[in-house]
Amino acid sequence: MMNMNKYYYCILTSWVLCSFSLVSLAQEAPKDTSYWKKASKFGLNLSQGTFNEGWQGGGLNNIALGVYLNSKGEYTRDRNNWVNDFQFQLGALKNKGDAFRKSVDRLFFDSKYGRKLSEVSQWYFFANLNFLTQIANGRDFGNERMPFISAFFTPAYLTEAIGIEWKPTKFFSMQFSPGAVRQTILGNKNLYKAIDLLAPEYKFSNYGVERGKSVRNELAIMQLVMNFDKDIAKDVNFKWRYQAFAGAKDLKAIDNRLDAQLTAKFAKYFNVNLGLIAIYDQDQVAKMQLAQSINFGFLYSW
Repeated sequence: MMNMNKYYYCILTSWVLCSFSLVSLAQEAPKDTSYWKKASKFGLNLSQGTFNEGWQGGGLNNIALGVYLNSKGEYTRDRNNWVNDFQFQLGALKNKGDAFRKSVDRLFFDSKYGRKLSEVSQWYFFANLNFLTQIANGRDFGNERMPFISAFFTPAYLTEAIGIEWKPTKFFSMQFSPGAVRQTILGNKNLYKAIDLLAPEYKFSNYGVERGKSVRNELAIMQLVMNFDKDIAKDVNFKWRYQAFAGAKDLKAIDNRLDAQLTAKFAKYFNVNLGLIAIYDQDQVAKMQLAQSINFGFLYSW
């Protein structure tokens, strides 16, 4: 019951905070945005199913909650370009007899400054700061004895990069960094102790961080990032981000991550959202990780 309430309150709290943010933004005085292009989306998804004892078709009582907030601002003036991208997603589901289980959890922020090599060039020098983490605890429900295998800011990834960017269109860009630095941060550096005690047979990697430490620093000889964000039809947006990180210590173990999201808006304030996350990171596990989601609910854009 405690786990159920924790996820439930976490999602509702996020929804309330985001709602207050919308109100405060709406009340702000107009500002000079002649060089800024801004777009934000707030979504709330809820689904529920209930079956009584006489129902003969089969089914299990369930409820699912989800909230997300995406906000992007791009400043362009002369040869200068500065892009800030914030994304937040948190969702949970509950079947009858089970506690709430996390279905999606992502906190992402990316800030990139670029300067064109010339007035008509498609190439930029850029400097980039990227942060990725999660909010709620995560478990492996395949092992009943398994404690949490992830937690608040455990792990968190902070990446700093400089390099060259190719930006042939407004909706696509490709960044190449011959040198990038990434910190893997564990808010709970002792997470592995509970796992070793309660489920010693579980092969827990500690996200590549040396046990007992909070941070792992990695230097890359190459980082490649590609971004795509476009309305492919009226009220239909498709965005994805691919990142490849080749650490200097082991060139064969290249970390790959793809985040994709398709959002279709209809009836002004409603949407269908399809999401996909694909990860191949041998510091975590030597196999592909996939997470897919489909959501329907309320959407407000401004």
